Parts: sequence; C-alpha cells; structure tokens
Amino acid sequence: MRTVLDFSPLHRSSIGYDRVFDLLEAATRTQTNDNWPPFDSVKLSEDKYRITMAVAGFSREDINITVQGNMLTVTGERKGEQEGEVLHRGIANRPFNRRFELADHMLVTGARMENGLLVVDLKREIPEAYKLRRVEIGESVAANAAPVQSQAA
Repeated sequence: MRTVLDFSPLHRSSIGYDRVFDLLEAATRTQTNDNWPPFDSVKLSEDKYRITMAVAGFSREDINITVQGNMLTVTGERKGEQEGEVLHRGIANRPFNRRFELADHMLVTGARMENGLLVVDLKREIPEAYKLRRVEIGESVAANAAPVQSQAA
C-alpha cells in the first residue's frame, strides 16, 4: 500500500526546491514493474558512480545512450534477425528503455560493453562557483577612511 504525501506545506515555506518536490512526487506515483534489463548501480567513491546493465545479445549498434538535462536514457533494440527457426527463446531480446534521473552536476564520463554487460560511468563535477571557498575578512571601511571634518560657514 502506497501513501500519497502532501508537500504543500513545504511549498509555502521553501523557495527554489521545485525540482526536489517534483522528484519526490514522481517517486510516489505507481510505476510499472518492468525489470528489463536488470541493472546494478554502484557508488565507487564520493563523486563516482557506475551503472551496469545486463544486455546479453545486444551489440553496441543496438544500444543508444542519451543525456538530456538530468535524465539519462538507455534504449536498446536489436536490429538483426536471428538465423533459422527458433525452437526455444530463453534469451530476452525485446526492446528496452531505461531512464535514470541524475542529480545536479552529474556527468556521464564513459560507456563500454564488457561480456554482455553495458557499463556506464558517472561523475559528479561541482562547478567552482558552488564549491566551498574562504572569504577573507578585511579592514573596516570606517577605520581606513579619513575623518570627516565639518566646515563652518
């Protein structure tokens, strides 16, 4: 049983968090339980991640990886037909479309095929403007300024 959360009190007291609220609301919606193709997501270090998808039977040409905004999409469709009459199909070769919502500043750094697995590497690269920086405390403007003298008329 799913509980629908009401984020309206947070909307009243928070500014600029619309994307977070949208993600939370999307996560609470019922999603189809399509587990094809199976995948693992792993955090390798503080800023490095890896998605590994089992794509046996698919070639590099059959798979398309795109990033638009914060959405990583991996699609696959086999283009070639198998030779001969299929007596039993145990290897799934149906088309797929997997979507991953990426956090801000996440970049796809590479993708490769290894032994029937598609490996997608990701890295969080925070721009310099968002990194912690130290601000030096300067002298008071009043301490450096010459005293103001009144002019008698």
